[in-house]
Amino acid sequence: MDIAEPLRQGTSLIDPFGRHVSYLRVSVTDRCDFRCVYCMAEDMTFLPKKDILTLEELDRLCTAFVSRGVRKLRITGGEPLVRRDIMQLFRRLSRHLASGALEELTLTTNGSQLARYAAELADCGVKRINVSVDTLDPVKFHAITRWGDLSKVLTGLDAAAKAGLEVKINAVALKGVNEDEIDHMLVWSHERGYDLTLIETMPLGDIDGDRTDQYLPLSRVRASLMDRFTLEDIPYKTGGPARYVRVKETGGRLGFITPLTHNFCESCNRVRVTCTGTLFMCLGQEDAADLRAPLRASEGDDLLHAAIDEAIGRKPKGHDFVIDRVRAAPAVGRHMSVTGG
Repeated sequence: MDIAEPLRQGTSLIDPFGRHVSYLRVSVTDRCDFRCVYCMAEDMTFLPKKDILTLEELDRLCTAFVSRGVRKLRITGGEPLVRRDIMQLFRRLSRHLASGALEELTLTTNGSQLARYAAELADCGVKRINVSVDTLDPVKFHAITRWGDLSKVLTGLDAAAKAGLEVKINAVALKGVNEDEIDHMLVWSHERGYDLTLIETMPLGDIDGDRTDQYLPLSRVRASLMDRFTLEDIPYKTGGPARYVRVKETGGRLGFITPLTHNFCESCNRVRVTCTGTLFMCLGQEDAADLRAPLRASEGDDLLHAAIDEAIGRKPKGHDFVIDRVRAAPAVGRHMSVTGG
């Protein structure tokens, strides 16, 4: 078989570079109750309801990918837990966990709604969640998120722990904003049994500000951490792009997601679908495929599978992220909240 031709319906999806697509990230909404400075403009225009996939369509789309060998499914947004009746989707997708077709159903959230939904998420088979927390300073937290309340997020984290959910804290490293408290966040996370993953800011969407003023290379952060901590490389993987170390002094895990200082594309097994049914084969490229049209054109899934096949055949080798003074415009025009965080 020509490696450039993806496998047919009912079999695994393989891209032109021989990588098996086994991880799907699905955005269920472009809306969010925060306005994080690196993710959104403060005055966002959101999509009309008719453009958004229904919960039934999202279930059908996810099920099609599971039938093609996707083993890990992550629900994202915007903030996924602000989507009306979102737990209906989790309950439907949990059948794939029960059947063994899906290994993991996970969630990325800002934590604002966790107090309300943590127990129900656990009942649906969700075992692990990612929670975005960029600072433990309430004033700074409000400044970064514009609308966020740190105390509400911390209450949500307590609810997640009570429900038995494993938590990974995601923190975007921001120059001059939170770089002086990464040590503290590491210790705080590990004391509570959370993993911590640090993320470089990515050039996605026009925001109110200059990303060159925000960008903090994680190579620099890691070097600084090594002045205080012993970082031991480990082979731990969650299916995403993070590279992990064990922090000897705390016993906890620390991850680094480095799209700029250390390109992670060679092992990419991921694709993303937006809340409108647009499939992006790469977070850092504009090429995309419309899955909403084939979803709505037929009650059967033949057209949908054909569209997925064609798209996976175009999955690129990697992204072209750059942040510098010469390239002031974002590498990709859409906001992270549109693609799915």
